[in-house]
Amino acid sequence: MIPQSFVQDLLSRIDIVDVIERYLPLKKGGANYFACCPFHGEKSASFSVSPTKQFYHCFGCGAHGSAIGFLMEYSGLGFVEAVKELAAQAGVQVPDDGKQASHQPDRDTERLLEAMSATTRFYREQLKNAPAAIDYLKRRGLSGEIAARFNIGYAPDEWQALQRIFPDYQAKHLADAGLVIDNDQGRRYDRFRNRIIFPIHDRRGRVIAFGGRVLDSGEPKYLNSPETPLFEKGRELYGLFLAQKAIRDAGFALVVEGYMDVVALAQFGIENAVATLGTATTPHHIQTLLRQTDRIVFCFDGDSAGRRAARRALENALEALRDDVTLAFLFLPTEHDPDSFVRDKGADAFRNAATNATPLARVLMQELTEQCDLETPEGRARLVHEAKPLVTRVAAPLLRLQLVKMIADASGLTQKEVEHAFGLQSASNTRTQREPQWRDTPRGERGFDRQAAPPRAQGRRRAPSTSSTLLRLVVHHPNWAARLPVDLIPADNPEGRALIAIIDLVSLGEPLPSGGLGALIERFRDTPHGETLAHIAIELIDTEFDDNVVETLFEDALRKLGADAVTREITELLEAAKTGSLSATERHRLSELLLERRNLVNVGKVSDL
Repeated sequence: MIPQSFVQDLLSRIDIVDVIERYLPLKKGGANYFACCPFHGEKSASFSVSPTKQFYHCFGCGAHGSAIGFLMEYSGLGFVEAVKELAAQAGVQVPDDGKQASHQPDRDTERLLEAMSATTRFYREQLKNAPAAIDYLKRRGLSGEIAARFNIGYAPDEWQALQRIFPDYQAKHLADAGLVIDNDQGRRYDRFRNRIIFPIHDRRGRVIAFGGRVLDSGEPKYLNSPETPLFEKGRELYGLFLAQKAIRDAGFALVVEGYMDVVALAQFGIENAVATLGTATTPHHIQTLLRQTDRIVFCFDGDSAGRRAARRALENALEALRDDVTLAFLFLPTEHDPDSFVRDKGADAFRNAATNATPLARVLMQELTEQCDLETPEGRARLVHEAKPLVTRVAAPLLRLQLVKMIADASGLTQKEVEHAFGLQSASNTRTQREPQWRDTPRGERGFDRQAAPPRAQGRRRAPSTSSTLLRLVVHHPNWAARLPVDLIPADNPEGRALIAIIDLVSLGEPLPSGGLGALIERFRDTPHGETLAHIAIELIDTEFDDNVVETLFEDALRKLGADAVTREITELLEAAKTGSLSATERHRLSELLLERRNLVNVGKVSDL
């Protein structure tokens, strides 16, 4: 468990602009910095980073957060991992608050990563002295630069070659990392032998597994590391670490089937390709890629095996679909795979084919209609029957509606009849335009639903409540929370409850965050107040405060807070007076309050922020 004090100190030490600029080129624009959003495809720069508030926000997709939140979203890290990554960048050591019994899990992970790194260097060195392996790579058209870029190596044709770099060859962590195998007779030997080695990196660039390909003939053709504490096949994509920038630049991610496809395409300048690791494309793969781009193109061989792989990818994508993303399928001629196609036709032909890939909805309809004879009632009924378990899994409401209409047209039924057969509510009775909503993400991170980014205000803005005004001022000057009368703040709205929570920190003697709005939001991560504060931060991302004015605004808001409290008490007493239950003391109190309110009104209106 990382102490909250350390998180706050870390955020006060770093600058969110420096952190994000490691991953994105930022351009100064007024008080903020801007870039094209890394979390959705766009042509104009709507991703804003505020150095004064230490907060980022995309006006296009709604992504937002602190420096920690950015690392979690951009690199797919958990909260603890993101803090450690940020601490490493800042050159500080992450402490422990004593709630964990030991650091053993971290030490174990580091030991595994060190073993993988040492093995990667060993395999690369072995490639230099392996003429057969070098000849194989040359025959596949790979240059030395590309082999070095992907850290390609060679596992010698020896049973215990790794013993050269691991004197304690029987060490448990070598088996835990999947580098060696222990047979039933208790004999240990290297997992990879006489194979071209493709290191598999996580999104932080650390080697977590290997893929090995035989040089010519032999089975299995490809051999992957087993699942380990570092490596889960259904969550990792080969080449993603190197492809992230190219994916954003190209505007789409290309998913192919093998390591050599990724490497061969990179050789021809097509660097936005990734590959699954001996498994079908999973929903997690798709969600990972949709953090990088809003378009994914799956590339498969045109043979029956490629069609089966495409069907599995299509089915696994249905729950991950959104109305603002595109998934498409590129089927190559039966005589080609991506490697051979790009060598035969060239990079431009491949890019053109990817640009014109068939959208998911059309592929789905082709798959369904090919199975059914639409000339007969039985065939049309079968179409609806076969489509139901697929269409009802589509998470994107507008795309699902389009598919329902396509099924209705093909089957000769009405849209309502198909919806009834699918058990779906009629679109005429539902809202197809989603309103902005808050969504919960893993580890309690909250933000706007990417399908429903907050719209720009139209027309005259409704005046904020007193609690809302005070919260906007307090997030700019957190120490002002000590000046707030907690007993006068209403707890019947989110802003009031957030203010009370901030005041509670002050009363407990806890230092308030000094690292900008981002730090304040991080202090309340995993609480309802974090959501409220993030909403406030989004509204204020482009607002610069004049300190000569905000003090006056704060004093005005305090007076308004007192006036609101007086009004509430008067209302309660007047309600009691209607029943004739006021005591003499209460009648005297009511008179005092009415006079007090008259004096407050004479002071003037409270300004809005």
